[in-house]
Amino acid sequence: MALPQSDLQRLLESLRTADGIDLVRSVAERMLQELIEAELSGRISAQWNEHTEDRTAYRNGHRDKTLTTQAGDLDLSIPKLRTGAFFPSLLERRRRIDQALYAVIMEAYVQGVSTRSVDDLVKALGGDTGISKSEVSRICGDLDVQLTAFRERPLDHTRFPYIYLDATYCKVRVDHQIVSQAVVIATGITEDGNREVLGVMVGDNETEAFWTEFLRSLRSRGLSGVRLVLGDNHAGLVAAIRKVMLGSAYQRCRVHFLRNVFGVIPKGSGEMVAATIRTIFAQPNAELVRQQLDTVADMLGPQFPKVKRMLLDAKDDLTAFAVFPVQHWKKIQSTNPLERLNREIKRRSDVVQVFPNPEALLRLTTAVLSEMHDEWIAFSRRYLSEGSMEAIYADEHAGSTTRELPNTPNATDS
Repeated sequence: MALPQSDLQRLLESLRTADGIDLVRSVAERMLQELIEAELSGRISAQWNEHTEDRTAYRNGHRDKTLTTQAGDLDLSIPKLRTGAFFPSLLERRRRIDQALYAVIMEAYVQGVSTRSVDDLVKALGGDTGISKSEVSRICGDLDVQLTAFRERPLDHTRFPYIYLDATYCKVRVDHQIVSQAVVIATGITEDGNREVLGVMVGDNETEAFWTEFLRSLRSRGLSGVRLVLGDNHAGLVAAIRKVMLGSAYQRCRVHFLRNVFGVIPKGSGEMVAATIRTIFAQPNAELVRQQLDTVADMLGPQFPKVKRMLLDAKDDLTAFAVFPVQHWKKIQSTNPLERLNREIKRRSDVVQVFPNPEALLRLTTAVLSEMHDEWIAFSRRYLSEGSMEAIYADEHAGSTTRELPNTPNATDS
C-alpha cells in the first residue's frame, strides 16, 4: 500500500497547508481510500495493472461516495468491477438507515411515546443517560437534508418505460392518536434496463387525490417515456393513473388479482383455480394470451361465475403486458419487484412499532429506499437486457403510430 513519490509529495504539501480539522480530514480521507484500494486488490488478487494467474476480476472505474464523519464529509471513490459488485467492508452499507432508525427512536424517546422495546433500544444505543431535544433535532436535520435531496432529485436523465407503484401501511401517532398511514412507493426500469427508486410519499390513505399528487410530483421532476404502469386494483390508484399517466398502459398485478379471486371461491378450490388462471400468463404471444383468458373464463364460469366475471372485466388490464417484449413478461406482470423494498421497510418499522409523527416515518422509509437505490446503481448486472429494451421505443424510431410491440424473444434477461 506504499504511495508513489509524486503522491507523497502532494499529500505532504496538502498537510502542510491544512489547518486543524482540515488536516484530520485529509489524512482520514487518504487513509480510507488506500484501505479501500488495498481491500479490492486482495479481493481480485491483483494490484493496479498487475497481471497474475490468480486474478478473479478486473477494475472498471470508480463511483463517488461521500462518507460523513466527525471530521466532516470525506470524498471517497468506490472501485467498480467489470463483473460482480464490490463494497468496502470498512464502510457501513446501511449507514443512512441506521442513522434514520436511531433518529426515530430518539425522537420517540424524547416525546415520551416510545414502547418498551424502543426504550430497550435506546439503552442499547447508549442513550440511557438521556438525549436532549436539540440533539435529536440536529440528527434529524442532518438526515433530512440528504434524504430530501434524494426524494426531490430530477428524473429527466433517462426515460422509464416501466414503473411500479405500491403501498404499505405503518402505525403513526397523529393528534395524540395512533393511526395507520400509507407509504406509497414508485420504482422504475430505465430505458437501458437498470432499476431506480423514483419516489416515496406518506399520507393518510390511498385516495385518488393522494395518488394523483404523488404521480404529478414524479412528472414535475422529469419522469417521462412511461409505457406501462404496474399496480394493484385500488380504485384511487387506478383513477390517478388514468388521469396523470396519459399515454401509458396500466397492468393490473396478477398476484393481487389472484388474492381477490381467493376471496370469492371456497378455500379448497384455490389451488386448482390459481393453476388454471396462471395458464393465461404462460402463452407465447399476445393473441394467445387474450384467447386463453377467454378460454379460462369459460372453463371456470359454470362452477365459479364470479371468477368468470372478474376475468372478463379485468381482461384489458390483466393482459396489458402482452404487447411488450416477451422476455420482459415475467417481470412486468406483477408488482413483486417491490416486495423486497416493502419487507425491508416493514423490518425496520417493526422495530419502532409506532412512529412519533409522519415526518419520522418518511425519514426512515426514505433512508431505506435511498440505500436500496444505491445498491441497484452499483450492481453491474442489468435487471433487463439493454438490447431487449430497445424494442420498447422501436415505434418512435420507425415513425410508426402503432403501440403494438414485437414479441420475438432474444437473449434471456437476468
